[in-house]
Amino acid sequence: MRLLIVTGGTGGHIYPALALAEAAKQRYQDLELMFIGNDDRMEATLIPQAGYAFTPLHTSGFTKGLAHKAKAAAQMMKARTQAKKIIKQWKPNLVIGFGGYVSAPVIMAAHALHIPTMIHEQNSIAGASNRFASRCADGIVICYERLFDTFDRNKTRLLGNPRASSALAVPFNEAYFHSLGLKKDKPLILVVMGSLGSTSVNALMCEALPKINSAYQILFVCGKGNQREVMKQLPKQSNLHVVEYVSQLEIMEQVDLIICRAGATTAAEITVTGTPAIIIPSPYVAHNHQYYNAQVLAQHKAAFLIEEKDLNATILNEKIETIMNNSKLRAQMRAAAKELGYPNAATDILNWIDEMKR
Repeated sequence: MRLLIVTGGTGGHIYPALALAEAAKQRYQDLELMFIGNDDRMEATLIPQAGYAFTPLHTSGFTKGLAHKAKAAAQMMKARTQAKKIIKQWKPNLVIGFGGYVSAPVIMAAHALHIPTMIHEQNSIAGASNRFASRCADGIVICYERLFDTFDRNKTRLLGNPRASSALAVPFNEAYFHSLGLKKDKPLILVVMGSLGSTSVNALMCEALPKINSAYQILFVCGKGNQREVMKQLPKQSNLHVVEYVSQLEIMEQVDLIICRAGATTAAEITVTGTPAIIIPSPYVAHNHQYYNAQVLAQHKAAFLIEEKDLNATILNEKIETIMNNSKLRAQMRAAAKELGYPNAATDILNWIDEMKR
């Protein structure tokens, strides 16, 4: 089995691709796997670090002025030509794209060479690259039902995010949990706004978190490079723990409430683990897709949604108390979240890959 995966730009595209690669390694004894991604984005570091062969291309988005768009178009055509050469030499059984501007030219090249192609869309609003590549894709995997209205229904399946499958495979790490200063007999609120954190949300958290009921322990993940400044602003409280980064899945079993963004990876993880959530979607992403991701969770009563423009300490504390003071509500939120999860996403996608390969 030769599988070519193309992905890039953000963790929301890269981590699901890596999750599928890990599942493929477990499934196929004869697996040969190669990644293609941008030469100047995070995939160029993350994928080789994970131990996979990586071939770089250079593309950029059509997001600025006319001159930049012309340059991006030229880069895409050059990347398509390079991708055709790579595919001819490597002869994959299937090519699957997980989004990012680098995906489109590779999917186009594979289609031109009559290699089966698949794309995976993680968000509730399809990215530009996947919308473009969908015309050349033989199969389209989505994570939100609303995307049946975006893509051709005859070749689209709602199978979910492979990151959900890998999330379930991570066991609780008790030693790591205690190393963070946490206790199993005290309710835990996890606050995390992504690997880099959010300056605006961090400032508000410094105001809001000290006022939260001291019966709860709070793990505030403030993002890389922010810990010193955040700790200057926060009073020293035994129930308040501040870190730059946390291996989230290793402690999720003990999390009673998560306050988070609504990226594709986060949404997949909280639905499959059934973690009650207060979601503050980032307003700084393409097509405001985090808002729509969060809206699905909120509409199914799996989470509370607070837009960043409406966020303040009073509103946040009210939502926290509403959830934490009501064990029945938390149980309902957990059940609702799990109904939205796709724990078998990786297996179901690989099953479809086998169908297409045959």
